[in-house]
Amino acid sequence: MTRVRRRKKNKIGFILLFLLALLIVAGVAFQLGRNSQESVASVGREATKESVESTTSSKKDANTKGKQQIPQKKQSIDEKVNQLIKQMTLQEKVGQMLMVGFYGTEEDDKIKNMILSQKVGGVILFDRNMQTPQQVAGLTNQLKRETEKNKRPIPLMIGLDQEGGPVLRMRDAVSPIPSEQKLGQIASPQEVFNISRLNGEELAAMGIQLDFAPVLDLSDQDERSFGSNPNKGFNLGLQSIKGLNSAKVTATIKHFPGNGRVVVDPHLDTSIVKADKNTLENVDMVPFKQMIQRQKENQFFVMVTHVKYPAFDTKMPASISKTIIQGLLRDQLGYQGIVVTDDLDMGAVSKYYSYEQLGYMAVNAGADLLLVCHDYNHQLQLYNGIIQSVQTGKLSEDRINQSVKRILTYKFKHMSNHPVSEANAGKVVRSKKHLDMISNIYK
Repeated sequence: MTRVRRRKKNKIGFILLFLLALLIVAGVAFQLGRNSQESVASVGREATKESVESTTSSKKDANTKGKQQIPQKKQSIDEKVNQLIKQMTLQEKVGQMLMVGFYGTEEDDKIKNMILSQKVGGVILFDRNMQTPQQVAGLTNQLKRETEKNKRPIPLMIGLDQEGGPVLRMRDAVSPIPSEQKLGQIASPQEVFNISRLNGEELAAMGIQLDFAPVLDLSDQDERSFGSNPNKGFNLGLQSIKGLNSAKVTATIKHFPGNGRVVVDPHLDTSIVKADKNTLENVDMVPFKQMIQRQKENQFFVMVTHVKYPAFDTKMPASISKTIIQGLLRDQLGYQGIVVTDDLDMGAVSKYYSYEQLGYMAVNAGADLLLVCHDYNHQLQLYNGIIQSVQTGKLSEDRINQSVKRILTYKFKHMSNHPVSEANAGKVVRSKKHLDMISNIYK
């Protein structure tokens, strides 16, 4: 019996050991399966996370690309001008059509009022405003800063007559620009260009963007003329314009349709040129006609004289003649730029018409920019006369808009209120380089 028990006992032990092994194997298998499921689930979660992140990123990229694909459209100058004209009051528009003078080497209350209340578009300088290059640079900066105080700051047009010879502002402090007569006698076209460029560089350094030059009148006696040859007048005038333009200064050809035959000075009283139409068109006007054909590649205004030309208009001086400005200059010759009157303070017109009348008559004739150089009250009278003419229906606001569009378009293309360096003005104006260049043409 002892052997039998031992066998039973051994059999039971073997069975228990086998069952224990099965349990261990089952437990290991279970744990492995569970780990495998967790691994798969983890991979799935990561994949899902990556997919979501990828989708979100793609959406962000798409949104970013979408924004990049729709850039802000830059407003053209034409669009800017049209929008501005719609916003401007009649008073602001009329102000842009005036260029005024004042007294003193610093701003006074009168010029401040003209800039801030009447919103004048331009200022003309004379000897009375100018002492040194540095002072002039400071003054033009001051005037531009005043303009920037306006609700709609528009570049201020600052100009002067810097022809050379007898008409030379601040002559002791600038380079001694020769007269047109002298240049016509001794200078080559290239030398005329060089002299004009240095003149422009000096003006630009002082913050002046507009020169009322060159004179295209034909005369052998007048120092302000290149001579009596029409083609020479045109060729040297063209080089003068190109020289100024190369220094970023706008030129002005004057005095349309030609002052060469004038006997009485229009500064003092009325003057009449009795030449017939054929002579005027084929001699006196030739430099103007040829220059206007080059208007697209050159920056210049046309100044109209106060002289009378019965061959074209038996009653009115050119500056207030619709026949001459609109009919001859614009319609016949095709000039599309800015028309500026000579100074309306001159006796040739101010002796015979009130300033209220002159404002209306000049604008009605087709002028864009009206010069009133000396008297503050005259400036206000002319300004108010134009406004009253629109309000009473004598002038249409559309006519005002035509001129304002020309002025604003030109300003936004070629002018700014950026200040200039006073120190640099002192270095550029009447520099040794400029003095040597002028000296060389006399050799």
